[in-house]
Amino acid sequence: MTLQAIENINLASLADTTLSLAAAFILGSLIGFERQYRQRTAGLRTNVLVAVGAAIFVDMANRLNGHQGAISVVSYVVSGVGFLGAGVIMREEGNVRGLNTAATLWGSAAVGACAGADMLLEAILGAVFVLASNTLLRPVVNRINKQPIDTTAVEVTNTVYVIAERDHQKEALRLVEAALESAEYSTRDLVVHAFGDDAVEIEVVLLATGVDGDELDRITRQLAEQPFVSQAFWSPSTTE
Repeated sequence: MTLQAIENINLASLADTTLSLAAAFILGSLIGFERQYRQRTAGLRTNVLVAVGAAIFVDMANRLNGHQGAISVVSYVVSGVGFLGAGVIMREEGNVRGLNTAATLWGSAAVGACAGADMLLEAILGAVFVLASNTLLRPVVNRINKQPIDTTAVEVTNTVYVIAERDHQKEALRLVEAALESAEYSTRDLVVHAFGDDAVEIEVVLLATGVDGDELDRITRQLAEQPFVSQAFWSPSTTE
């Protein structure tokens, strides 16, 4: 098998694979950037991963032309991984989570299929592109997600809630604003409601519809640690 893998190394074909994956990466990025800018569920990295994964599958099928048995196996892998990816997609509190993981699984399956077909260099190249999608594009995604967009096109609204003692209302407001500002989250609206006889509820709606859940969890935990704050949490909600 190792000798067969060595015999299958074709530098001209590898150059063609590189061009195919580079095109898929660039074009997938263009499509995903538009989706990410509009804060749609399947954003930049998801679209790139799907494009790259599809390119790997199709390129491999071209290399295996004439090997009908192997091509049939590849088709089963494609459909099977689709069901596997669906299993990691979850919907909770108005947010769909797991799309990037599902796309990564698909790309990983493509890499594995290349390796199984003794296309070792192509498998390595595919892995590099999938990893680049998940690492090099992450800062870009985070940057886009923190930018305000046209509120008429918003799919998800993220709101931070803080319940504090009425006598410490101003101090609580300063802490909330400072915490969100340090994390570079701009606010669209801030409202203070009475909460019982001696407390207030501070409700802050964020401009960014794409947020880092772990970061907001950390912020609300820090706010809740203040002696005059009884509760602090955040919640996403969907709008049409």
